[in-house]
Amino acid sequence: MHAFDVLGDPVRRRILELLADGEQSSGAVVEVIRREFGISQPAVSQHLKVLRENGFATVRAQGTRRLYSVDARPLEEVDMWLDRFRRFWGQHLDALATELARGKRERRAREQRSPTESSTDNSRDPRGEDQS
Repeated sequence: MHAFDVLGDPVRRRILELLADGEQSSGAVVEVIRREFGISQPAVSQHLKVLRENGFATVRAQGTRRLYSVDARPLEEVDMWLDRFRRFWGQHLDALATELARGKRERRAREQRSPTESSTDNSRDPRGEDQS
Protein backbone atom coordinates (compact mmCIF):
# COMPACT_ATOMS: atom_id res chain seq x y z
CA MET A 1 0.00 0.00 0.00
CA HIS A 2 1.33 3.46 -0.92
CA ALA A 3 2.02 5.87 1.94
CA PHE A 4 -0.68 8.28 0.78
CA ASP A 5 -3.20 5.44 0.68
CA VAL A 6 -2.38 4.74 4.30
CA LEU A 7 -2.49 8.43 5.26
CA GLY A 8 -5.59 9.09 3.19
CA ASP A 9 -7.81 7.61 5.87
CA PRO A 10 -8.80 10.12 8.59
CA VAL A 11 -8.90 7.43 11.28
CA ARG A 12 -5.34 6.34 10.54
CA ARG A 13 -4.16 9.96 10.44
CA ARG A 14 -5.76 10.54 13.85
CA ILE A 15 -4.13 7.41 15.25
CA LEU A 16 -0.75 8.68 14.04
CA GLU A 17 -1.45 12.03 15.71
CA LEU A 18 -2.13 10.21 18.98
CA LEU A 19 1.04 8.15 18.63
CA ALA A 20 3.08 11.25 17.79
CA ASP A 21 2.39 12.43 21.34
CA GLY A 22 4.12 9.32 22.65
CA GLU A 23 3.70 5.59 23.00
CA GLN A 24 0.07 4.58 23.54
CA SER A 25 -1.59 1.36 24.56
CA SER A 26 -4.00 -0.14 22.06
CA GLY A 27 -6.76 0.35 24.65
CA ALA A 28 -6.05 4.08 24.92
CA VAL A 29 -6.06 4.43 21.13
CA VAL A 30 -9.30 2.48 20.86
CA GLU A 31 -10.94 4.65 23.51
CA VAL A 32 -10.14 7.91 21.71
CA ILE A 33 -10.95 6.64 18.23
CA ARG A 34 -14.19 5.03 19.35
CA ARG A 35 -15.26 8.30 20.97
CA GLU A 36 -14.24 10.52 18.04
CA PHE A 37 -15.25 8.31 15.11
CA GLY A 38 -17.82 5.95 16.60
CA ILE A 39 -16.17 2.80 15.28
CA SER A 40 -15.73 -0.55 17.01
CA GLN A 41 -12.63 -1.94 18.70
CA PRO A 42 -12.09 -4.50 15.88
CA ALA A 43 -12.22 -1.69 13.32
CA VAL A 44 -9.62 0.32 15.26
CA SER A 45 -7.48 -2.82 15.50
CA GLN A 46 -7.64 -3.14 11.70
CA HIS A 47 -6.41 0.44 11.30
CA LEU A 48 -3.56 -0.23 13.75
CA LYS A 49 -2.70 -3.34 11.73
CA VAL A 50 -2.57 -1.34 8.48
CA LEU A 51 -0.28 1.22 10.13
CA ARG A 52 1.92 -1.53 11.53
CA GLU A 53 2.11 -3.58 8.31
CA ASN A 54 2.99 -0.50 6.26
CA GLY A 55 5.73 0.60 8.64
CA PHE A 56 4.04 3.67 10.15
CA ALA A 57 3.72 2.19 13.63
CA THR A 58 5.57 -0.28 15.77
CA VAL A 59 4.15 -2.40 18.56
CA ARG A 60 5.75 -3.96 21.59
CA ALA A 61 4.28 -6.21 24.21
CA GLN A 62 4.34 -5.23 27.87
CA GLY A 63 2.65 -8.02 29.76
CA THR A 64 -0.85 -8.27 28.35
CA ARG A 65 -0.77 -4.76 26.88
CA ARG A 66 0.29 -3.79 23.37
CA LEU A 67 2.07 -0.45 23.16
CA TYR A 68 2.13 1.38 19.82
CA SER A 69 4.45 4.14 18.69
CA VAL A 70 5.20 6.00 15.46
CA ASP A 71 7.89 4.73 13.12
CA ALA A 72 9.11 7.86 11.31
CA ARG A 73 10.74 6.17 8.32
CA PRO A 74 7.68 6.16 6.03
CA LEU A 75 6.93 9.73 7.11
CA GLU A 76 10.44 10.73 6.04
CA GLU A 77 9.67 9.33 2.58
CA VAL A 78 6.46 11.38 2.48
CA ASP A 79 8.42 14.44 3.58
CA MET A 80 10.97 13.90 0.79
CA TRP A 81 8.14 13.60 -1.75
CA LEU A 82 6.54 16.80 -0.44
CA ASP A 83 9.87 18.64 -0.53
CA ARG A 84 9.59 19.42 -4.24
CA PHE A 85 6.25 21.14 -3.61
CA ARG A 86 7.35 23.32 -0.69
CA ARG A 87 8.36 26.13 -3.03
CA PHE A 88 4.68 26.63 -3.81
CA TRP A 89 3.77 27.47 -0.23
CA GLY A 90 7.12 28.61 1.15
CA GLN A 91 6.89 32.10 -0.30
CA HIS A 92 3.31 32.46 0.89
CA LEU A 93 4.27 31.42 4.41
CA ASP A 94 7.18 33.85 4.39
CA ALA A 95 4.83 36.65 3.29
CA LEU A 96 2.37 35.69 6.03
CA ALA A 97 5.15 35.79 8.63
CA THR A 98 6.14 39.27 7.40
CA GLU A 99 2.55 40.52 7.68
CA LEU A 100 2.15 39.05 11.16
CA ALA A 101 5.37 40.72 12.30
CA ARG A 102 4.24 44.03 10.78
CA GLY A 103 0.90 43.77 12.58
CA LYS A 104 2.62 43.08 15.90
CA ARG A 105 4.93 46.08 15.44
CA GLU A 106 2.00 48.34 14.59
CA ARG A 107 -0.01 47.08 17.58
CA ARG A 108 2.94 47.65 19.95
CA ALA A 109 3.44 51.14 18.54
CA ARG A 110 -0.25 51.96 19.04
CA GLU A 111 -0.18 50.58 22.60
CA GLN A 112 2.90 52.65 23.42
CA ARG A 113 1.34 55.83 21.95
CA SER A 114 -2.13 55.24 23.36
CA PRO A 115 -1.53 55.90 27.11
CA THR A 116 0.39 59.12 26.50
CA GLU A 117 -2.04 60.44 23.88
CA SER A 118 -5.07 59.84 26.07
CA SER A 119 -3.49 61.53 29.10
CA THR A 120 -2.19 64.56 27.18
CA ASP A 121 -5.06 65.16 24.77
CA ASN A 122 -8.43 65.09 26.53
CA SER A 123 -10.10 67.35 23.98
CA ARG A 124 -10.76 64.49 21.55
CA ASP A 125 -13.46 61.86 21.83
CA PRO A 126 -12.68 58.15 21.11
CA ARG A 127 -13.38 58.67 17.40
CA GLY A 128 -10.67 61.32 17.23
CA GLU A 129 -13.08 64.22 16.71
CA ASP A 130 -12.48 67.54 18.41
CA GLN A 131 -14.98 68.22 21.21
CA SER A 132 -14.35 71.96 21.59
